[in-house]
Amino acid sequence: MALSADTVTALADEYPDEQPLATVEDEHRELLPATLAEGSYGWRDVEWIVQWYFRRFLGRYPDAKRRAAEERFGDNEYEALETAIRGALAAETTRAKLEALTALEGVDVPIGTAFLQFLEPERYLVMSAREWAVLFEHGELEEPYPESPDSGEYERYLERCRTIADRCNCELWDCYRALWLLGHRSENGE
Repeated sequence: MALSADTVTALADEYPDEQPLATVEDEHRELLPATLAEGSYGWRDVEWIVQWYFRRFLGRYPDAKRRAAEERFGDNEYEALETAIRGALAAETTRAKLEALTALEGVDVPIGTAFLQFLEPERYLVMSAREWAVLFEHGELEEPYPESPDSGEYERYLERCRTIADRCNCELWDCYRALWLLGHRSENGE
C-alpha cells in the first residue's frame, strides 16, 4: 500500500504537536545550511547534528551505542570537520558527499545522511531504520533495513522519498515527518 498524499500531509501537520524536538529541528533547518556553507559554524553546531540523530529517538536508541558514536565524533579535530563539510558541499554526487562526511570519526552513512539533511535540506533527507521500516512496510522499498547501510542503499532510500514527496506534492521534510511518526506509532503498536 503506497503512502497517500492525505496521509503524508496529515502526519506532517501532526508532527510538531507530537515530537518535542520539532521546534529545535525547524530552527536548525533554517540556520545550519547557510551557517555550514559560509563556514561560520562552531564545534557545537556540527556536534548538534550527531546528537540530534540519536536523541530524536527520545531514549529509544541504545544509550551505549549513542554515547560511543558521540564520543568517537568528539575525537575529530576541528580542521577535519571543516574539510569534511567543504568536501561534502563541493562534491557533485551523493556518494562523494557521503564519502567526505564518513571520513570523520563517529560518522557512518546514516549519520552522514543527517549531515546532508542539514547541509542541503531541499535535496536530502536523513535515513535510519525507523524511516526505512515504514517504507518497507508500505511496499516502497523491497528489502528490510540493512545492517550497515552504504551510500547505494541510501540513494535507493532517497529516491523513494523523493518519489513520495513528488507524488504527495510536498517537501522532503514533510515526507520525513510523516515517516517518522508512522514509524514511532508502529513501534508503539498504535
